[in-house]
Amino acid sequence: MSKIENAPETQATKFLKSHKIAFSSHLYAYEEHGGTKVSARELNVDEHAVVKTLIFEDENAKPLIVLMHGDCKVSAKELARQIGCKRVEPCKPEVANRHTGFLVGGTSPFGTKKAMPIYLEKTILDQSLIYINGGRRGYLVGIHPHDLLRVLQPKTVEVANQA
Repeated sequence: MSKIENAPETQATKFLKSHKIAFSSHLYAYEEHGGTKVSARELNVDEHAVVKTLIFEDENAKPLIVLMHGDCKVSAKELARQIGCKRVEPCKPEVANRHTGFLVGGTSPFGTKKAMPIYLEKTILDQSLIYINGGRRGYLVGIHPHDLLRVLQPKTVEVANQA
C-alpha cells in the first residue's frame, strides 16, 4: 500500500487504512512557510496536483474544511455565497490546530479531531492523482481524487482564484 518502509503512522494514515484507501507515501524536507510550492518541487509534481487542506470558519465561528489546488487561492466571498453563509474566513493557526488535531503545515482532511463539513474544489476531481497532506509536516500521500468523494463526502464548490 505504502511505498516507503519508514513512512510515518499518523491519524490520517490510520484513517486511510481503516477505510481501505490505497495511498503512496511521500516524505520531503518541510520548509516553514514554503507551502505547496516546496512540496511540489521536492516531489517533482505539478503544484496543481498538490491539494491544500484549509480550515475556515463561518460567521458563527463554525469550522469547515476547504480542499484546494496548491497553485490556487480560495475566494472566501464566493465560498460563503456558494455554501449559504454570510462570510467565511481562514482560522487562526491555533484555532485550526484545535479543530483538527494537526499542526498547520501538516493538516490533513483525514482523521481530524472534530467532524467538519468539507468543501472540495470541483476541478480537483479532474486530476488522475493528487498529493494531499498525510497528517504531519513534510509528508504527503498520493491518492486517487475520487477516493475523497467516497470517504469524506465533500460538497463540490467552484471557488478557486489563480494564486
